[in-house]
Order: sequence, then C-alpha cells, then structure tokens
Amino acid sequence: MKAFIVETYKKNGPIRLADRPEPEVGANDVLVRIEAAAVNLIDSKVRDGEFKIFLPYRLPLTLGHDMAGTVVRVGAQVRRFKAGDAVFARPRDHRIGTFAEVIAVDQADVALKPASLTMEEAASIPLVGLTAWQALVEVGRVKPGQKVFIQAGSGGVGTIAIQLAKHLGATVATTTSAANAELVRSLGADVVIDYRSQDFEQVLSDYDLVLNSQDAATLAKSLNVVRPGGQVISLSGPPDLPFAKSLKLNLMLRFVMRMLSRGVLKKAKARGVGYSFLFMQADGAQLGQLAKLIDAGVIRPVVDKVFPFAQTAEALAYVETGRAKGKVVIKVAG
Repeated sequence: MKAFIVETYKKNGPIRLADRPEPEVGANDVLVRIEAAAVNLIDSKVRDGEFKIFLPYRLPLTLGHDMAGTVVRVGAQVRRFKAGDAVFARPRDHRIGTFAEVIAVDQADVALKPASLTMEEAASIPLVGLTAWQALVEVGRVKPGQKVFIQAGSGGVGTIAIQLAKHLGATVATTTSAANAELVRSLGADVVIDYRSQDFEQVLSDYDLVLNSQDAATLAKSLNVVRPGGQVISLSGPPDLPFAKSLKLNLMLRFVMRMLSRGVLKKAKARGVGYSFLFMQADGAQLGQLAKLIDAGVIRPVVDKVFPFAQTAEALAYVETGRAKGKVVIKVAG
C-alpha cells in the first residue's frame, strides 16, 4: 500500500510517499480502506519528535490520526462491524497511520460514519470531536447555564467545541479574528473576542470553564477569568502528574511532569481554580454519540480545504500556518 511516512524525527522534516506492507489484522481489528483522512497539528508534533519521550514510535512511521473509510474485512472477534460498512475513527496511540490507503484499527476505536456526512466531512471529526467531548462532557461536566470560554473558536477543536457546549446549555465565549467572527457566531458563540484588538482577560470574568489551547501566557491569563471552583482544561500543556500516571510513565518522567505543571498548579490553587491537562484518547463509543448529534443536526463539520492524497505534505504545511478555518482533509480514495 502507499503511505506517507516519517523516517527520522526532525523539526519541519519531510514526509515521504512510500510503499508499505499492508497491516496485519488481529482478532479485534477492523481493516479499513481509507477514503479520507484529516490533518492535525499533532501530526507535525509527532514528526518533529515532540512526543517521543512518552510516545516512542518505531521509525519509519506512517503519520495520520483520524480517518473515514470502508471496512474491507474484520477479525475473528469482531461482531459490531462487517465488510462494506462506512466507518470513521481516531486510531489509538501507537496504532496511528491514516495517511495511507489501508489501516487496521481496534474495533473499540471505530464507529459507523454519520449517514449525513461525506467521507471527507466524517474524516474531519474524530480527533477534534473526541477532544471536545472529553473536555466538556467527561472532564468539564458542563451543565446548562454555565459559562464556557473556548479559545481559538475557528480552529478544528474550537468549531466543534462551541457547538457541543451550546448543546450542553452553556453560554459560550471564544476568541478569533474579525474575519472569522461570523463563522463562530453561526456555530453558536455568544461572546466573540477579536484577539488582535481585544484582551479576553479584560472582557471575561467568573467563567465556569476555560478550554485552553494556546501558549503559557494565555494559560496564565485564563486562570484569571475563571470563578473560584471553576476549572481550566488545557490541550497545549503543561502536562501534569495524572497524565503521566495514565500513560504509566516511569518515576523520572512523572517527576518531570510534576515540575512542568508546578507553576500553573500553584497559581490555580491560589485562585481556587482546578487545572488539568487533556490528552485525548481514542473511543469508538464516544464517536458513536457524536455521530448521533451530527445526524440530528446539532453539530456540523467545518472543512476548510480538501487536498488530494499526493499533496499530503502540502496539506500538513497548510495546517502549520495556523490559518485553517476548521479542518483540513486529504482525499485518499473514492
């Protein structure tokens, strides 16, 4: 099969189209012919080697973290899927590789594709949809009447998180550029802050939850807009001790994670605010819940551009510019 691979960890390093053996299909696996795959910043971070300490992949590595496609065959223990099913998934860590023609995915990570979406639209959902779900439903436990601040509302996670937070009954604030203000309002944002001309710290106060996806300075300011008893959930770090324990990292790495998060935890404690780092996990059941919301018209995908498979490297470079509205997708087949 054809796949785009990383042969060595390198900042802004190349990805190369190569011939790779088709994956083996385990008893609990679903073999999927990939029709579309989304591009995410995590692909750049993996290529650059930023995660190699706690996600030690064996090189060469096929990149790609989410996809939509058609089931080719299933393992002996698979009962929920069959050949011909249209599915979408975010394969679990250590089994990524959606910039390819075929992938084997654990059945627990797979869900039936929303019937109302194209393959390209469906491929845009898994990683960002699961991130939003786990932040707002699992960790944040957002309730009707709460106030939620979602940073970078026109980005991949932001576009889905705004819609999900509104569905959960929250008042939603977000940051974006003036050019994207109408987009985030159409998704349900109640308060729209132009990050180029406004300081959210001067506009927002007493929020129940902040979903942070920006730098350390923005995280520090985020703590100041949360009410006592509220929480900040960060997608961009720093990682904390519970994260290290969840990955079963050794004592040295746990110590490192504790030190990395010590400053923000101290500030959060002083304000009576909770802090947690979220590193999204694959979950087919949650994808199934998202699919129901999509088919019910509660959540819609936002796709900026679709690139042909041959231009996967260009698609990744475009995502790295930070200018994409919603998601960037690669059309692999079909």
